[in-house]
Amino acid sequence: MDDINYSSSQPQTPKYDPEKDYGTPKSDSTTLVTLNIDGVEVTVPEGTSIMHAAQLGGVTVPKLCATDSLEPFGSCRLCLVEIEGRRGYPASCTTPVAPGLKVKTQTPKLADVRRGVMELYISDHPLDCLTCSANGDCELQDMAGAVGLREVRYGYEGENHLGQTKDESNPYFTFDASKCIVCSRCVRACEETQGTFALTIQGRGFDSKVSAGGKDFLDSECVSCGACVQACPTATLMEKTVIEAGTPEHKVTTTCAYCGVGCSFDAEMKGEQVVRMTPSKEGGANHGHSCVKGRFAWGYATHADRITTPMIRKSIHDPWQKVGWDEAFNYAAAEILRIQQQYGKEAVGGITSSRCTNEEVYVTQKLVRAVFGVNNVDTCARVCHSPTGYGLKQTIGESAGTQTFDSVMKSDVIFVMGANPTDGHPVFGSIMKRRLREGAKLIVVDPREIDLVANSPHLRADYHLKLRPGTNVAMVSAISHVIVTEGLVQEAFVQARCEWDSYVAWRDFAAKAENSPEALEEALGVPAAEVRAAARLYATGGNAAIYYGLGVTEHSQGSTAVMGIANLAMATGNVGREGVGINPLRGQNNVQGSCDMGSMPHEFPGYRHVSDDVTRAQFEQAWGVPLSADPGLRIPNMLDLATEGSFKALYCVGEDIAQSDPDTQHVTHALESMECVIVQDLFLNETAKFAHVFFPGASFLEKSGTFTNAERRISPVRRVMTPKNGLREEGPQEAGLEDWEITAKFSAALGYPMQYAHASEIMDEIAALTPTFSGVSFKKLDELGSIQWPCNDEAPQGTPTMHVDAFVRGKGKFFITQYVPTTERVNQKFPLILTTGRILSQYNVGAQTRRTQNVAWHHEDLIEIHPHDAEDRGLVDGDWVGISSRAGQTVLRAKITERVQPGVVYTTFHHPESGANVITTDNSDWATNCPEYKVTAVQVSKVNQLSDWQKQYRSFSDTQVELSGMDPNTVAS
Repeated sequence: MDDINYSSSQPQTPKYDPEKDYGTPKSDSTTLVTLNIDGVEVTVPEGTSIMHAAQLGGVTVPKLCATDSLEPFGSCRLCLVEIEGRRGYPASCTTPVAPGLKVKTQTPKLADVRRGVMELYISDHPLDCLTCSANGDCELQDMAGAVGLREVRYGYEGENHLGQTKDESNPYFTFDASKCIVCSRCVRACEETQGTFALTIQGRGFDSKVSAGGKDFLDSECVSCGACVQACPTATLMEKTVIEAGTPEHKVTTTCAYCGVGCSFDAEMKGEQVVRMTPSKEGGANHGHSCVKGRFAWGYATHADRITTPMIRKSIHDPWQKVGWDEAFNYAAAEILRIQQQYGKEAVGGITSSRCTNEEVYVTQKLVRAVFGVNNVDTCARVCHSPTGYGLKQTIGESAGTQTFDSVMKSDVIFVMGANPTDGHPVFGSIMKRRLREGAKLIVVDPREIDLVANSPHLRADYHLKLRPGTNVAMVSAISHVIVTEGLVQEAFVQARCEWDSYVAWRDFAAKAENSPEALEEALGVPAAEVRAAARLYATGGNAAIYYGLGVTEHSQGSTAVMGIANLAMATGNVGREGVGINPLRGQNNVQGSCDMGSMPHEFPGYRHVSDDVTRAQFEQAWGVPLSADPGLRIPNMLDLATEGSFKALYCVGEDIAQSDPDTQHVTHALESMECVIVQDLFLNETAKFAHVFFPGASFLEKSGTFTNAERRISPVRRVMTPKNGLREEGPQEAGLEDWEITAKFSAALGYPMQYAHASEIMDEIAALTPTFSGVSFKKLDELGSIQWPCNDEAPQGTPTMHVDAFVRGKGKFFITQYVPTTERVNQKFPLILTTGRILSQYNVGAQTRRTQNVAWHHEDLIEIHPHDAEDRGLVDGDWVGISSRAGQTVLRAKITERVQPGVVYTTFHHPESGANVITTDNSDWATNCPEYKVTAVQVSKVNQLSDWQKQYRSFSDTQVELSGMDPNTVAS
């Protein structure tokens, strides 16, 4: 409740100030209570603490253990107040308001008590304020001044804690126990906000101290989310960047460029230097929380590997030539025009990235369609979540998640399928864990024990259905069978909201004996009784929400599985209100946005088919050129035609297909076959090693625009520093360019000027041409902070929950989801199934995180293998093992663990030399070509040297670094 009325002799209506710390959380009660604080009548929601009410009334009560991001604790004894008619001095943080209370926060007695308390704190605290890194940003220092402490009667004789050793183990922050006042804010933040429970108060009385489980921070269960650092009121927990650079001078609010959560951060600056990134309390997706990547891993923006000068070359065997912007644009444009004249206009195409802003993606696809004259544009979003787009569009009419992240706090049953939220979407994972600690039930469908199952002693999964990789559709069919045959369908909802004929066909299909948990038990590898129990819980447990990820979409039946998930939600009535829904967890920061912006070859922005005459005419009028009505090439088509000799040029913005796409050797062969590969990026990534033109891009700190997260939340990306891609080692310095400016200037060199002065003008064009974005503007984003689309005349403030009264397509449509086993089968030669995923500290292909201190946690990709399979092969932990598939071979170090089941191995793909995609096959989803990363038949055996591919990769990569003129000693591996 941000707008609260207060009454007094001088009526006032103060507004809630997000910059303030009110000591305790807001109350959401609609019942109002009036009390008197220091002679002023204050009216606040019931459940508000006296401390919070006082702050709202303009009275500051001293505090140390209290902060409005945590529940009240009442340990520091600074916030004591007097209440008429009550004995003693209650803590204002733990005492709720009541009607008619008369409270005094400032009396001589209270002043004496507070000074005495502060004196005791200071008596065991170093008095090095002038040289302390928290000087000017220290609550202990502030409170000493606030209570009027001018001297300390107690000396340092006797026992104290001033000689405590600093823990410098964490690469991002220091723990200086000598400055700790044992307020427990860090411990409570770890428990309440993050949900890791890595910290505790060890000992009692004078011996009490904060402990990371008896270990140093690096080796503890701490996940370095930064919640403890943010909560600390002293210099006990302090960012090393602040220690080195000093206190920030100003801040700019922007949006994290990592995962699909879309956390809002305050970039705290000294001039153009980022000193720290602090999660914003007003962030609609994160509410002041963060993870190790967003909070700390932003140093890649100034890494020595960063290429800041345009480069060109004729052959990938030639040294790179550093040139100015105009020469690079003119050379690239001449090559595109030459190739189209020689081979035809269809010989060129473009790839956008989910790491780019909406505006950058929009101008890139516009360039391909309007300037290249083709629809050969694709995106990494198709490589991960195109089955979501297809499956949800078919069933409910909109290819996006239905809820807000906060909606999970109203869920009674949380169904997680093929996703690992605590690693892939950690801030949302913390919200989910909070709800689970409050009593929500948890169903996990995953071949592997994800962290919610394996590493969470304070919560447990009610059911972990550890299915075999590739059997998602069979699992959905088995659950559907139980719901249908046991009469658990919400038929009133189905009759009112869905196409009845489609439901009847689906119901009859699901009821077949062949879809029963018993019939599918052998294929699934999950006891039928467990499937039945989980199905009953989902259907009858109250508000039930499904969250799924790449473990659902990256299969040959990815689209089928998504449609099956939608069938379940519709059949049980779990759509259209808070606490329920179908929620795809998008992997990268702008997967949703890159799809929204028309990055796929068959769709304009807003998911409208290129063959639609009305839509195409609208874009032709706006862009001033005729547009093709024929769907273009997807990435696999481009690569196949390149190897055949008819696809010759590629403009790749922010994407690294040579590392991220399946069947690496096929990808690199295709790139080698092209005559002009143009890469726009920060670093000489794996794709850029096959490039002929390199446009140096801008980091998220150097650009303006928007990202759209997994809950359809459009958030502003604000420029906090000048783009560094105008820097040159020799010759005149040129102005740095944002990525959309690079594309626009490239377009101009091709003869088609794009007349934008700022990214906001691109959004204005998007809004004019895209119905779901028609109400979006930078001005509105500045006013609201963020907006969830659809945002239009019907929903000017955005749409937190979709499909409330009706589905976007009108009536929801059920689809038959026949289970068809993947063609990728195990046999005697390849008896194990490899599946892949991510890890908390690294991100996607690792181009950003490998250039930060996050490598302290994950400096190499490992292959997880079950002890039984390891024993059969004579493997011990840490052995080098060869992983062979039908596509290729690579070598990784073994990690023996029971988190994977027998017959299944697992690895991540964050390091290019690991070659995870050397062994993945070219199987893909039947509807969208989304690669089947999650099911690869392999054999694992002990080896003592790298694979042939790895040796070739190392040689080629070293040569490319040398040709670029980079210092090989600075290059991230």
